Amino acid sequence: MEGSLPHGRLDAGSVTALTPNSARQFILDNTALMAPPHVPEILLHLADEAHDLWQRTEDELVEIGLPPPFWAFAWAGGQGLARYVLDNPGTVRGKRVLDFASGSGLVAIAAAKAGAAKVIATDIDPFCATAIRLNSEINGVGTEFLGTDCIGTDAGWDVVLAGDVFYDKSFADRLMPWFATLKARGAAEILVGDPGRSYLPKAGLEPLSVYEVAVTRALEDALVKHTTVWRFA
Repeated sequence: MEGSLPHGRLDAGSVTALTPNSARQFILDNTALMAPPHVPEILLHLADEAHDLWQRTEDELVEIGLPPPFWAFAWAGGQGLARYVLDNPGTVRGKRVLDFASGSGLVAIAAAKAGAAKVIATDIDPFCATAIRLNSEINGVGTEFLGTDCIGTDAGWDVVLAGDVFYDKSFADRLMPWFATLKARGAAEILVGDPGRSYLPKAGLEPLSVYEVAVTRALEDALVKHTTVWRFA
């Protein structure tokens, strides 16, 4: 995508054929550098009211086949989990960390800042590869990106971080057996950040910390979300 989009509009013809360059320009044109309210140490390319990116998913974005831009927002579960990692760096320091369903890369960047030996951010949305690279660069940290569905796999991670992943039943039903298998291996620590999503498991999780996270009313049902960081027990 070349040049800026006039008045913030989406250039459907340019976005349809996704390339690293077109994705980069799309992100730069439709976001601004901001610090999430609960994690002021980290800057991200995020959409705000001025860009109104999420509101377009039902018309312009769907029309051009662009997935919902989860990567353009700092979701409550991710903010809580990133806050916990930064405040408890021993959780990840010197360890191999997987940030599952990474989105913007917020949690992955927090893990890198907290001293993780290696951080892999994974997400099936190809836009995340570019968003996470841009966000990692602006924060001066290195992360790797894995653009495949890694549920059911095990690459020997020491810690698995998952922010805001229990919003869909079929997704949650796939996650829990995978988490159980990783935990049974005996080495993986699995931490989940969740603001009370509908499909959060009722058992098997131990609460570690609770945060009141400010979010945008355009995406959530409240301005502040009661967010818990859980350990998979």
